[in-house]
Amino acid sequence: MDHGAPIVEEFLGIPWLSFNASNVLMVVVSCIIVFIVAVLATRNLKMKPTGVQNFVEWIVDFVKKIINDSMDWRTGKLFLPLALTLITFIFVSNVLGVIAIGAYDGNTWWKSPTADAGVSLTLAGFVIIMTNYYGVKMRGGRKYAKSFVQPVSFILPFKLIEEFTNTMTLGFRLYGNIFAGEILLGLIAQMAFISLPFAFIGSLIPMVLWQGFSLFIGAIQAFIFTTLSMVYMSHKVEEK
Repeated sequence: MDHGAPIVEEFLGIPWLSFNASNVLMVVVSCIIVFIVAVLATRNLKMKPTGVQNFVEWIVDFVKKIINDSMDWRTGKLFLPLALTLITFIFVSNVLGVIAIGAYDGNTWWKSPTADAGVSLTLAGFVIIMTNYYGVKMRGGRKYAKSFVQPVSFILPFKLIEEFTNTMTLGFRLYGNIFAGEILLGLIAQMAFISLPFAFIGSLIPMVLWQGFSLFIGAIQAFIFTTLSMVYMSHKVEEK
């Protein structure tokens, strides 16, 4: 709980360019894991899927249902790769810190990248930017711009504020749930190293139970983030 973050200052000699090296490391790890799973699932495709292919095809069907519930499939099928990427990447990112939390030289290196507000808000900002981009691309710039002043022109400020609040709520919801879970896991882990008798055994059961619950929360948050992303997308690309 007392560990800091490995901040890289003035990267490449640029005074304003600094970043959390742990976030970069864990985002890369999450991407590698998702990529490996995708490769394993598509390497030897079979008509009767088994193993990893069967599991990934179940995820694809699950994501298709999310999109179908948000928009017409003729429009929504374009966003299937995006939704699949979001739900798998966010789930993997959410559970990395549940499996283990690693520290070295006073800094936390191994954790869930989504337990950092910067990462979660960046994901949310990316989604909002994508919704606006596809809104312009699929509806045309003029029609899309008019949607910000409909049904009345004075609604424009509220529509602009909505873009900001959607980003904040989408990002902070993910961050808050994952960060809180890691904090509690850290507190339970500390119980194992206090000098009281049977402290390790007494903390083992709560640790296992909370890890199981955190895996569930990680999956739910990945589902919620992906669902809301597709809902926001449908508001931008579909004619009202």
